[in-house]
Amino acid sequence: MTLGLPPAVRACLFDLDGVVTRTAAQHAKAWKAMFDRFLADYAPGERPFGIEDDYVRYVDGRKRLDGTRAFLASRRIDLPEGTPDDPPGEHTVFGLSNAKNALVLRLIADEGVEVFDDAVEYVTALRDARVPRAVVTSSANAQQVLEVTGLAPLFDLRVDAVVAAERKLAGKPAPDTFLAGAELLGVGPGEAAVFEDALAGVEAGRAGGFGFVVGVDRVGQADALREHGADVVVTRLTELGESR
Repeated sequence: MTLGLPPAVRACLFDLDGVVTRTAAQHAKAWKAMFDRFLADYAPGERPFGIEDDYVRYVDGRKRLDGTRAFLASRRIDLPEGTPDDPPGEHTVFGLSNAKNALVLRLIADEGVEVFDDAVEYVTALRDARVPRAVVTSSANAQQVLEVTGLAPLFDLRVDAVVAAERKLAGKPAPDTFLAGAELLGVGPGEAAVFEDALAGVEAGRAGGFGFVVGVDRVGQADALREHGADVVVTRLTELGESR
């Protein structure tokens, strides 16, 4: 198949949730359940968490703690940071973040993880063409998801929340995790393509000076992806060759 990449691109960096796997909907559902429960308890009468506005604007594509902080700030709610050991639901940044993680793990266990067939076909074609590939995700559960879905062999490496914490990398929309992925694959940012469905992710790709930023529109936000920095927007990765 035609890969549709600019001649300078020698490696590809993929977000996971919403680009390769269908777990983005489960993450959104978990964020909403957690924040709605918190708001009902902490600020009765406050507008519930919205998937189409709050999730997209403050949470999608960001590290879990950063997403919690961003949403709370949007509602002018100031909570203590707490510690990583805070129990899920504790009124701290860590407590709420831990509650969200527990909810999404339960959803994944109950519902399983689906993959996007077009992404598997495209990444397989990259592998067959010997183009280096990495997963770059804000998720702390990437290894489990890749193993459960059988996708791990399709990627050379991953830069996830665990790696970001070890290397003290800022989360998206900062470009740090993508830059680390390119470095580990042995290429400069201008020689790498970024594949993202989140607005924060395409911002990160643009901020990092990557050679090609592909917006993957799974939910009908093509214009917003372009506005935030995507060079091209596709609904299926297999369309990429046709768009160039």
